[in-house]
Amino acid sequence: MRNAPERAVFTVVRHPGGWAVEYLGEITDASPDKEVAKAAANRKARVAQDAGQPCLVRVFGEHGFFNAA
Repeated sequence: MRNAPERAVFTVVRHPGGWAVEYLGEITDASPDKEVAKAAANRKARVAQDAGQPCLVRVFGEHGFFNAA
């Protein structure tokens, strides 16, 4: 069995004043609009994917995904 490369996970999270993208512990692309933050996460994921990196975009509160309290 071959080892699959680690996935880059971009997470849209609540942020003071709205939403932001979290990747490797760094918060970027803060916006008061959740859809704008989601679009930014998808752009970052596309760049990673185009570079050959498997990736995933998660959105806090959607599809059963929640951070631990």
